[in-house]
Amino acid sequence: MFATMLFAISIVALSQFAAYYWRAMLAGTAAQPISDRILVAAGVQNGQLIGENFHTLLSIHDLTPELHSGGSSLFSVRVYYRIIEAIDSLAGRTMPAIAAWSQRELAVCARYAAVQIDRRWQANLDLAASLRSC
Repeated sequence: MFATMLFAISIVALSQFAAYYWRAMLAGTAAQPISDRILVAAGVQNGQLIGENFHTLLSIHDLTPELHSGGSSLFSVRVYYRIIEAIDSLAGRTMPAIAAWSQRELAVCARYAAVQIDRRWQANLDLAASLRSC
């Protein structure tokens, strides 16, 4: 009985650590600078990405070819975005603190997607330049 309880607590703690680590990696990547070409392609007016820009950025990401094998998928960020969107729609109307938090999280998702697009575009430009120099 004690071993089972210890195992369950260990699994919960490991899962919590994994979730915090993933969220820290998401925020760290989203904090990187975004080039102006991404903002223009997404149609951002004031230079600040918000959560509503995420779907536009997903469309741009899907249109951008992946030319090298170390690709970055946005699957987990899409799932996280949908979860936060659901939380916002359920509790955001009645609880302003949750609404503000969810808007910040949706903006982090949009910034993460923009950074990934920027990385992909830069890798493609670097590959094209190296092919031209051969």
